[in-house]
Amino acid sequence: MKERETFAENLLSWFDVNKREMPWRETKDPYKIWLSEVMLQQTQVNTVRSYYLKFIERFPTIETLAEADEDEVLKYWEGLGYYSRVRNFQSAVREVAETYGSVPDDGEQFLALKGVGPYTRGAVMSIAFNQPYPAVDGNVFRVFSRLDDDATDTAKPSARKHFENKVMQVIPERAGDFNEALMELGATVCTPRNPICMLCPVNMHCEAFEAGTVLERPVKIKKMTRKELRYKVMLIINDKGELLITQRPKTGLLGGMWQFPMFDEDMPMEDIEAVLDMKLMDKKEKFHTVTHGFTHLDWILDVYIARTTDQPGHDFQFIAENEKENYTFPVSMSKIFSHYQQVK
Repeated sequence: MKERETFAENLLSWFDVNKREMPWRETKDPYKIWLSEVMLQQTQVNTVRSYYLKFIERFPTIETLAEADEDEVLKYWEGLGYYSRVRNFQSAVREVAETYGSVPDDGEQFLALKGVGPYTRGAVMSIAFNQPYPAVDGNVFRVFSRLDDDATDTAKPSARKHFENKVMQVIPERAGDFNEALMELGATVCTPRNPICMLCPVNMHCEAFEAGTVLERPVKIKKMTRKELRYKVMLIINDKGELLITQRPKTGLLGGMWQFPMFDEDMPMEDIEAVLDMKLMDKKEKFHTVTHGFTHLDWILDVYIARTTDQPGHDFQFIAENEKENYTFPVSMSKIFSHYQQVK
């Protein structure tokens, strides 16, 4: 990188004037900064704002979250997705409460907590404690690959260390502000498809800008193949107008969340009745289809409505529609419920 001695200064001057207002930027509480970083993983800033504020209002301290029931915590996370994030976060917070009393300012101790990786360690240690740790996310990969016109394959595991070393060469005394500035630059100016290079505060340092290769950086060769799974989802209604629900296994995808009964797409209705241990009526036509995407997986959910007068088996229960808010449902099931309410 050219003129390294002025790069950080130019970036920070731009950040001081142009940084977006975010509620987690109004605090130096490491717990709240940590929470924001967990929420922001694979989730857009505008989505996170309201969730963050509600979560902090209910769980304002490490102690309140450590002592909270997991089902209630999941309810406050409902809709954000990637629920293992909040489970790991609560587990780590409980360890902090028991072992340290407050978020440790030792980077190795913090890294050892459940769910904490190099990026989260770098972000929290630098922003909360101003320690010179790199915080390399997708934005930083992109910024530095363009600055040095670097063709390193960012899909390789070794790429993170490579780019962390680059950041460490230029990180200034204002370590936290610098890391936030890099991420802000990547999110608002040095964007993936339509970068605003002429307005970039560090374009004079950017070798890809000079070479005309900005849109070719970063290089990411590995491609993940998306998997598609199709299921039948049963909206089963009893004579009181209640809906049948069941809880997913505690571990695995969407662990512990509630859903309408879901079965493999090719399972006959007779076998579904056997699993439910109930006789179903009005079950011949598909009612609706919902598609929901995960990181490398798509669910296609064909929804069928059926009615019954039978009592539920051990793994199932009926709830009134107005009781749904007492249970944590994944987004896909909430989509189904909303459509049902609109057209019933």
